[in-house]
Amino acid sequence: MNRFLIWLSCTFLCLAIVSCSDDDSFSASPANHLTFSTDTVKLDTVFSKVPTATKTFWVYNRSGDGIRCSNIRLANGNQTGFRVNVDGSYLGATSGYQINDLEIRKNDSIRVFVELTSPSNNQEVPTLLQDDLVFSLESGTQQKVNLRAWTWDVEMWTDHVIDSDTTIPASAPIIIYGGLTVNKGATLTIEPGATLFFHADAGMEVYGRLIVNGTPEKNVVLRGDRIDRMFDYLPYDRVSGQWKGIHFHESSYENVIDYADIHSAYDAVVCDSSDVSKLKLSLYNSIVHNNEGHGLKAVHSVVDVKNCQITNTLGDCVTICGGVCMLQHCTLAQFYPFSADRGVALRFGNVNSEGVIYPLYDFSCVNTLVTGYADDVIMGEADSTAVYQFKFDHCVLRTPALEGNERITDVVWEDPEKTDSVGTKHFVLVDADQQDYDFRLDSLSMAIGRANPAMSIEYDRLGVRRDDKPDVGCYEYVKP
Repeated sequence: MNRFLIWLSCTFLCLAIVSCSDDDSFSASPANHLTFSTDTVKLDTVFSKVPTATKTFWVYNRSGDGIRCSNIRLANGNQTGFRVNVDGSYLGATSGYQINDLEIRKNDSIRVFVELTSPSNNQEVPTLLQDDLVFSLESGTQQKVNLRAWTWDVEMWTDHVIDSDTTIPASAPIIIYGGLTVNKGATLTIEPGATLFFHADAGMEVYGRLIVNGTPEKNVVLRGDRIDRMFDYLPYDRVSGQWKGIHFHESSYENVIDYADIHSAYDAVVCDSSDVSKLKLSLYNSIVHNNEGHGLKAVHSVVDVKNCQITNTLGDCVTICGGVCMLQHCTLAQFYPFSADRGVALRFGNVNSEGVIYPLYDFSCVNTLVTGYADDVIMGEADSTAVYQFKFDHCVLRTPALEGNERITDVVWEDPEKTDSVGTKHFVLVDADQQDYDFRLDSLSMAIGRANPAMSIEYDRLGVRRDDKPDVGCYEYVKP
């Protein structure tokens, strides 16, 4: 038995030696090549001087023999701002931005990590930046993986305070860290085509006045600063909660947001309790979309909302608690995809969740579409001891029918059993898997031709008069 065990052990040892010898055999044959998981590493559009997220790719040896890389280097050295780590070795200044004599055994692989901090390109538009990672094999063969990105010069503001009247032009984009504050007595004007990128800890605090002067051709965009992707199919720009949003404080009045695209925030637009003899906010021709808190929340304020799309929020799309509000030609759609515990499309009332009373002097909802996944996406909350005035006129509402109420005129009740179980058939595209939405009305929507012409907005964005049968909801051109 002992002799047999000794013989068996020797046999396995010999096999192991042969196996190791085979695995460690290397060839300099020009026929042997490396295989890459990609031939191009794309970092999409990035900001100059801002480090990117890390991209990776794999290098495989499937040739049948071990391969030695005599040299791996960046073709342009350190001139382009790309940073590369190959199998744990950093291509930095101490190594001359290269490594030598790297072995890849047969049927083995190594992983490569790529980042970029691009230099300024001194251009107002994104500029292509690229380099090659060159693998020089022992055989003399060279193989390359292209590294590329579009880089965009950007201005950076940190804890920026506006103390006097200031205008932001549509030049280089601005990244805001910490926050942007408009102090009392100051007016911040944002010109058509400007884009403000807010870091995760940043939002806009308005104690003075904000004027967003977008146009039909050049919207103003307020969004998060992540311009990479969470997954291949999902840009961070489609992920909610990327920045804090806009907060209008008690001292702020006569704010105007016109032709703006505000998306992927926490609470996108919040209006604090104010003097209801003064107009707090005019929100016109704008998109407020995909937010992790509320889309529009107004407490005891006067807000005028016309031709706006307010959609997909973890909280309510629109919350009106007291004050005065006009919703005219708007689309409120609650298809928030990241949680089933989402809020409603529209909540209005004269009392908040803590029981504080705010008289609702006038809430008017005209020519507006309110829909979503749930069978009931509208909540009215009233305290009988306080003023509670509301009306709905020529609207399409996804809520149980309320007949015989003089405050409700020519409303179409969206019955899930008779129309669509999730309310998506109103729109051109609702794709929760890809987070892709187009809230223009589909030709099959019951909102087509149902608006009150007498209360219709007279002209569209191109200055062309609408026909005498306008649609319920925001006009279809409100899309960036």
